Amino acid sequence: MKAYIAKLTFEDIEPLIWRRVIMPAGGTFNRLHELVQNVTNFQSKWIDEPYHYFDVEVDGLFITNNPSIHEEYKKDFKGLTLKRPSHLKIDKYFEASGQFLYRYDSGDDWRIIVDLEDIVEDYYFGFPTVLAGEGTAPPEDVGGPPGYAHFLTVYHDPKHPDYLAIHAWAEAQDYKLFTMDVINQRLKYSQYQKTEWDRIDHENHYVKSDKYRGPK
Repeated sequence: MKAYIAKLTFEDIEPLIWRRVIMPAGGTFNRLHELVQNVTNFQSKWIDEPYHYFDVEVDGLFITNNPSIHEEYKKDFKGLTLKRPSHLKIDKYFEASGQFLYRYDSGDDWRIIVDLEDIVEDYYFGFPTVLAGEGTAPPEDVGGPPGYAHFLTVYHDPKHPDYLAIHAWAEAQDYKLFTMDVINQRLKYSQYQKTEWDRIDHENHYVKSDKYRGPK
């Protein structure tokens, strides 16, 4: 099936934190949001606070899942046509622009560049997959890039007076090291399309190998 290979890169964080993913075509902006959340340490699906929403501006559209914006502005937001992300597919916008700026959490103001690297026709899984990546993503509510820099300083300094407290807080926020296999196991439950089993070499529905997913 048709799929997009994309690179997701955090802005304003050094060293770089990035993920290279492959995702089936036909996904909505909501699906893109779910993918970003799954490959980072963000927790929007578990929390219900008024600023944990996302937006993408592209082709004169302001696409957001923020209900307050939709309620207040209805159709037009800052001169852009306001759209809900749940049924709007990314395909034509991604292929035309080649890049999205995904913004998340109006308090922390995270910015992630989503670059289209390739379009392929031979991906047979109905769910996205992480192909590569570097860096552990920041935890929820850490205070944006400046807050994350401070967090890391304390987190890695056993002599700091807040060392134990910051570790306890990080654990409560489900802050975890980047582990590609763990993320990919989770992504198997994000079904965009029907997996094309007849195109995969398998035994009893156990995938032996795949060009993008590697040996299993």
